[in-house]
Amino acid sequence: MKKIYIVTGANGHLGSTIMRILKRRGEEARGLILPSESAEDSLKIHYIKGDVRDRESLKPLFAGIKNREIVVVHTAGIIDISEKVSERMYDVNVNGTKNIIELCKEFPVKRLVYVSSVHAIPEKKSRVLEEVSQFSSDLVEGGYAKTKAEATRAVLEAAKEGLDAVVVHPSGILGPYDMSGNHLVQLVTDYIHGRLPACVRGGYDFVDVRDVAKGCLMAAEKGKKGECYILSNRHYEVSDVLKMVKEIKGGKTLPELPMWVAKAAAPVLGLYAKCRKERPLYTRYSLYTLNSNDKFSHDKATRELNYHPRDLYVTIKDTIRWVCSKKKKA
Repeated sequence: MKKIYIVTGANGHLGSTIMRILKRRGEEARGLILPSESAEDSLKIHYIKGDVRDRESLKPLFAGIKNREIVVVHTAGIIDISEKVSERMYDVNVNGTKNIIELCKEFPVKRLVYVSSVHAIPEKKSRVLEEVSQFSSDLVEGGYAKTKAEATRAVLEAAKEGLDAVVVHPSGILGPYDMSGNHLVQLVTDYIHGRLPACVRGGYDFVDVRDVAKGCLMAAEKGKKGECYILSNRHYEVSDVLKMVKEIKGGKTLPELPMWVAKAAAPVLGLYAKCRKERPLYTRYSLYTLNSNDKFSHDKATRELNYHPRDLYVTIKDTIRWVCSKKKKA
């Protein structure tokens, strides 16, 4: 039986990277993009406009597929580094996921891969964080984490009821091919263009988008029904990331703010970004994240999915090349 992939959020950073891989492999795929977006079809790659909040708009994704093995990779979601849950974020991340679940039940879907986040995993201080089976919005901090926890719980409940679904938890995604405003790509871009006023003392687990994309596809092939897989790399300080950028592309040395100073200065940095008509990178929630426990273990994904993340230096180098190629085209 021939396989066909359905990828939601197909113009997003991760979704578009998955579509690139599928195109390179010669696989057949349908990508969901928003009505306001555009994308170019090719021989076996087709884009359909719709919105995960509108269930009826999603049905064309599944139309006319008979005697095919359907794999859905649900990447669509709103990533927000603000503290609160907005109505739109909840509607997309939670209700949108529930719409996808219902459609996977309605149509003969072979497997659903849901892209959650490590932020959905309850933080435990000074412990290596591994996969968990219970999720609650009450156990995590920040609007994005809360919506991802609730959506993950809905997917796992559907799996218990019979849906063949697996969950992946990427850490902080970085890498080339971003057209959707990834915050970490913005960090690199702002530094290159001299728009980053300061560096913050802190860090996180940063992973290449291409490794996460491959991990999603391996989860579709090898993942066990109802299981979760962390797709992480390792901890990197923000200063280390910027040192790599400076070594590759050049740039000035930025003042490094202690976390308490950064938290106090966050409103000023936010105003600075607003005056420049830019999105602030240092918010109360993003600073909380940079100081949180990010000791994520991807041992399970390595063991069961053959997941192996690359060194971040390679990621930074390719991200810079991508950013500079976009500037030349512009």
